Amino acid sequence: MPDLLSHAFIAFTICTLLSLRYDWLTGEYVTVGMAGAFIPDMAKVKLLVDAAAVEAALDLPFGWLGVHTLGGAFVSVLVGTVVVNRADRRRVFGLLSLGAASHLFADALLLKASGRSYAVLWPLTQYHPPTPGLYLSTDIWLTGVTGTVAVAAYLLVQYRA
Repeated sequence: MPDLLSHAFIAFTICTLLSLRYDWLTGEYVTVGMAGAFIPDMAKVKLLVDAAAVEAALDLPFGWLGVHTLGGAFVSVLVGTVVVNRADRRRVFGLLSLGAASHLFADALLLKASGRSYAVLWPLTQYHPPTPGLYLSTDIWLTGVTGTVAVAAYLLVQYRA
């Protein structure tokens, strides 16, 4: 699945480059940023758990796509923030948010047959923004490009220090 690996590479690159500016942004925190990039894809749990089963259990309308939006990612980031030590919450919140935002932004650039992205800003708006259609989520070359950029960022930080 090149899509998920590309999201990890993008978050790694962003957090690694930010570590040039912020001394506290060590490898452990870079990993937190990468974990944030996985948050929107938690919606893929729909492959294992049917939304209708969750809907019946909660007795509320339910759909997994909500996790793959700004609102769903925000709620997930809040959950991830409360489970860490109180002293680290601000940093973890920021890095999880950064990772999730990078994921949502990258997905907004996907090639769609309709020429429009999904409602990425839900619940703020139902608007489906136009997408430039730069790549497909199944494109292997994207993983190569993002991986190469991630390695370059890592080497830059290592040799700069």
